[in-house]
Amino acid sequence: MLTQEENDFLTQVGPGTPAGALLRRYWLPVGVHEELSAEHPTKFVRVLGEDLVLFKDKSGRVGLLADHCSHRGASLLYGRVEERGISCAYHGWLYDCEGNILETPPERNDAIMRSVKHTAYPVQSFIGLYWAYMGPSPAPVIPHYDVWVRTDGHRNRYVQPQLDANWLQPMENSVDPAHLQILHQTVIGRGRTPVSTTRGFTDDVESYEFYLNDFGIVKKRTYANGTVDYHPLIFPNILRQGNATQIRVPIDDEHTRIFFVRFTPTEDGSVVDDPDGLPVEFIPSYKQPADRLHPFTKFTMESVQPQDHMAWETQGPRANRATEHLSYSDRGVVLYRRVLKENIERVAQGLDPFGLVRDPDHETIDTNLMESIAQQREGSSARAPTRAPAQA
Repeated sequence: MLTQEENDFLTQVGPGTPAGALLRRYWLPVGVHEELSAEHPTKFVRVLGEDLVLFKDKSGRVGLLADHCSHRGASLLYGRVEERGISCAYHGWLYDCEGNILETPPERNDAIMRSVKHTAYPVQSFIGLYWAYMGPSPAPVIPHYDVWVRTDGHRNRYVQPQLDANWLQPMENSVDPAHLQILHQTVIGRGRTPVSTTRGFTDDVESYEFYLNDFGIVKKRTYANGTVDYHPLIFPNILRQGNATQIRVPIDDEHTRIFFVRFTPTEDGSVVDDPDGLPVEFIPSYKQPADRLHPFTKFTMESVQPQDHMAWETQGPRANRATEHLSYSDRGVVLYRRVLKENIERVAQGLDPFGLVRDPDHETIDTNLMESIAQQREGSSARAPTRAPAQA
């Protein structure tokens, strides 16, 4: 269990918080390409407890600015995009993508233009998503994980319904292999009925192991029939499971936005000209009413993702870890919390955290993707990740 202070240390993400400082060292997706257009050039986004506006100006540049105008606080969501940036609808103050104030109607105030810098964050377009970096300079690079950069297939993007829970709850689930055979027993049985719904298909699994590699925590599940399954948690906020990455982006302390990027290889290994050219799908809510919290809403439970959302949300908007009682099967959760705490402390010391990549020409990072896909297709055993692991 954790004390309230320890829980706050790991879960709070707003400006000035320790975990927020860690997460700001990584590029985070804040939107998909289809959310900005000539007809709708602005979008409100809330990320890490900050209210921001994502926009595309008439020159095609994309920016991410603090929502409230530096003049008198009107929302830039209603700003008019122009060739050089976005102009506040209230008095016309014009900002470029770097937060520079270019005009201050009705008069020209050079003192303000020289001394005031509006909050702005750099944005990159990558795999059909807009990514923001909210940390100190110099920014790292977006890592070249195999799921994201292979060209011998297609990528689909899915935006999950808003998760009304803290980001740490789905991340701890990523190193909790025991829930698969119980929570998801109605989905994974493939026509079988478990002897006991209490244990589900727990007896299908012989053992679990966890170890660190160069970019996260590998969860190894060995089945009684000899099949071995590897799913890496890519530190700090991504799960690579099957043929997809699930990127968990904290909106604030009690809400999370989850982006799926799913890779489907071509049957013959041929290269695809535009692997990111498929449309995005926005998944409707898994609960009714969609805007209510447990116990005043009801989750659908017919598939894996709704079942996960139920388990994450019903822990509460921010789980109270002072009342939990961890068991041996929770050792992956304990490991993740330890690594998270250590890297929050590294950032506080001015050091780079775990898994940060600064070389723009680094090689593709193998997450064991193709072996996982082969296992899904054929039920064959998967090998361990290419990079030699350090035992945790």
